Parts: sequence; structure tokens; C-alpha cells
Amino acid sequence: MVARCYTVAFEGIEARLVEVQCAITAGLPAFSIVGLPDKAVSEAKDRLRAALSSMSIALPSRRITVNLSPADLPKIGSHFDLPIALAVLAALDILPQADLEDTVSLGELSLDGGLVGVIGALPAAMAASAADKGLICPKPCGAEAAWVGAAKVLAAESLNEVVRHFTGDAPLLPSAPGEIIPATLTKDMREVKGQERAKRALEIAAAGRHHLLLVGPPGSGKSMLAARLPGILPPLTPAEALETSMIHSLAGLLDEGGISRSRPFCEPHHTASMAAIVGGGKGAKPGQISLAHNGVLFMDEFPEFARPVLETLRQPIETGTVVIARANAHIRYPCKFLLVAAANPCRCGYLSDPNRACARVPDCGVDYLGRISGPLMDRFDLRIEVPPVGFMDLDLPETGEPSETIAKRVAAARDIQSARYAEFDDIRVNVDAEGRLLETYAKPGEDGQKFLNKAAERFGLSARGYHRILRVARTIADLDQSESLQQNHIAEALSFRLASALQS
Repeated sequence: MVARCYTVAFEGIEARLVEVQCAITAGLPAFSIVGLPDKAVSEAKDRLRAALSSMSIALPSRRITVNLSPADLPKIGSHFDLPIALAVLAALDILPQADLEDTVSLGELSLDGGLVGVIGALPAAMAASAADKGLICPKPCGAEAAWVGAAKVLAAESLNEVVRHFTGDAPLLPSAPGEIIPATLTKDMREVKGQERAKRALEIAAAGRHHLLLVGPPGSGKSMLAARLPGILPPLTPAEALETSMIHSLAGLLDEGGISRSRPFCEPHHTASMAAIVGGGKGAKPGQISLAHNGVLFMDEFPEFARPVLETLRQPIETGTVVIARANAHIRYPCKFLLVAAANPCRCGYLSDPNRACARVPDCGVDYLGRISGPLMDRFDLRIEVPPVGFMDLDLPETGEPSETIAKRVAAARDIQSARYAEFDDIRVNVDAEGRLLETYAKPGEDGQKFLNKAAERFGLSARGYHRILRVARTIADLDQSESLQQNHIAEALSFRLASALQS
């Protein structure tokens, strides 16, 4: 007799159903796990033996074979412990086979039979729901998995509780979803003294998810401005929150099963490796660009990042997805993020200050910003210079609008874009629109078209740059609640792309 139960293996944010088969046959005593298990899965037999011993259950002196099907799919992670244990117990006629076939399970076993929390409970619940099955997981994962309301989620503290549930001695109660973590606004745009042009650029970037490059001397407020960008972004929609939480679940970043409606804000250090930024490493985990999906990726000291790391951003910026290629698999993660990059104008940072600049001015500035390649620079819709703020200005009272007021305008512009692209599943904001959509919704009038054509010829705009100006102009028009694209919208979009020190 072969006993069967089900679990999942992760491929990116997708969880693929895996059938766990167990056969106990005559032969020399042995316990083998086959089906491309990694080291953690292979060690499950030792944890299982100790856990069953704590429950006064002894494995028979026969040959036990566990097969993880499909056998050509790599099995990685300790979450295979619980399904292997259930398959073995079903093969021993301790658990009913029929009930196990309607359940997906995952969880790590401790030596005393307890269940330890694992990553990926939310994608696993999605897979269980798609297969019309329930889910059994460790107690710490129950609140997270219960967000998938279509799946019945049962959470247990130990293997003994799972056994008693299936034998009918003490049925488990369904888990409740975790609390929604409220958004907390601690950094307000009003705290920034001056920098009105930079604030305007942040508003446009937030409204259309346009990538932004800030260049200015040390202490001019680039990091301060970027840190306040999440405060003017609208909260995640339910679909976006679930999509983002699935990535964070695989990275083990969900706190007690709570799902946040705040947009992610990731700020990796410039010494981060390619695997940390793009994704990879053992198990091809998501990188910072995927953890920032539907949120903000802030890269301070942008030219200091390794050149290969910067160049790998070019394709994800365009496609909104990243593919991590391995010898036996291609893992795909979504990564639609708003990139905010900050840089000094030169290595010393004081290119425009004759009293503090080094002897290599202006060549040092050309060399330093030259670390950002032309194709990558071309992908920044908004490029602005952030001038230094005088220390006398710091004593002035707070000026400008609070983040709450700016956020209302951004939300209204996003609503316009959502309605405009409602029939397209993969387009939510203007930066995603291209081709005929631009011709339909971002077509300027006759005067605006002549103005744009002159600018494109004068500054040698690439085709990408031309279309990106139209996208930014469309966002500016949305902020103005204007259905048509006016010449002043195009002029403002051009002014942000053709900053004197940042032309490419």
C-alpha cells in the first residue's frame, strides 16, 4: 500500500503542488527520501524519528521509502517535515488516508514533536485553494495563511495535535487572519525646508510611478526627501497587498501573519551584492527589487554600487519582472517598483562649491556620474539637481504642504489612471503604458506636438526618452485633473528630464 498526502514546492512566488508518497515494504531496515530533496529535506527522517519517539510511536524494522512527486522538481526547505510525517503515519494505518488527500500540509518538526513556523504559508494557502484542498500548518503561520479565505486553514502547535485532529479526538479550529497593520506616518514632507522643485518631482514620481534621480552635494536633503516618499503614496489595494505579502512571506518578513497596506520601502547599502539586489543565492530567494514590489526602492550613493549590479536593473525596470536563471530552473519574481536614486555630483561632493571642490573640477563630476551608463540614465523619467540649503534657512518656520495634502492629489491622479487602464490587468499607472495606449491617452495637441518635436531634435532624445516624456506629461495632466495634454504639461516634463548637469 502507498500512502499519499500533499505539500508544496516554491518556484518564485508560485507554490507548486507536490505529492508525498510513502511505501513500507519488506527488506533491510532503511529510511530513504527520493525526488530531488535538498539537505534539509533529507534530514527530515532524523527529525521525524525523534518526534515519533516522543509520541511513543516506533518505526517498524522495514524499508520505508518516501517519494516527492514530481521527482524532477527540486525540493528545498524544512517545510516538508510535516507532510512526510503524515504520509508515514498513514502508511502505518495510524491516520486515515482519505482525509490526508484533501489536505495540503507544511511545517518543520522539532525533536519533541513540536511544529516550527516556516516561510511561504501564504503562497501555500493560495495553491491549496486552487486545488480545492485545506491547509495544515504550524501555529505561527496560521494567521498569515488564513488571509486566503477560500482555503480552510488549520494551525497546530505539534504533530500530536495534527494526529488527534485526523483521528477525531480533538479537531482543530480554523485559523483567523492576522491583523491589518495600520500605516503610520512619522515623516512629513512639511519638515523639509525649501527644495520645492524636488518636492514637486516626488509628487509626480508618486502619481505615475516614475523613476527619479536626485543629484546634489552632501547634506542637501536627498535622503530626507526619499524617506518621505512613502507618506505621499496611496495605500496598497487589496490585490496589491496580497501580491506583495506573498513575496514577503517567502522572505520570512511577515510579522505574526499581519498584512500591511503601506507600500514597501527598501534602501539597500551600496555594498550589496547582485544576489541581494536582484535575487538569488540558495533557493533563488527574492532580492531587494522584488521586496520593493509595489513600493519604493531607494538606492543612495547610486554610482558607488557595483557596475554589474546597476546594469542588471535595466531589464527589470522595463519589464516589471526579474528572472533568476539557474541550471535546473528559471525563477520569476514581480518587481514593479519606483526607483529613487541619489548621488553626489562628484566623488568629493562639492562640484559646484569653488571653496571646497577638488582640483579635478569639472572632470571629476563627469567621471563620477559617468559610472551610470547612458542606457540606465535614459530610464530615469525625472532627473533633478538638489541644491544645498543654507544653515540660516533651517531656523525658518516650516513651509510647504504636509504629506497628507500631497497624498490626496496623488491618490486622485492614481484613481484617474486606474479607471483609464481598467481593462488591462498588467497596467495600473502611466509608466506601464506604451504603444497605442500612449497614442490614445498621451497624444498632445498641435502646439504641444511641435514643441515636443523641437525639443527631441534639439536635445537628441532617444525613442525611449521621447515616450517617457509623454508618460510624465500625462501624469502631470492627471495631477491637474486635465483630460487633454497641454503644452505646459510637456514643458514641465521636459524640464525634469533635461536638467543641465544630467543630460544624456
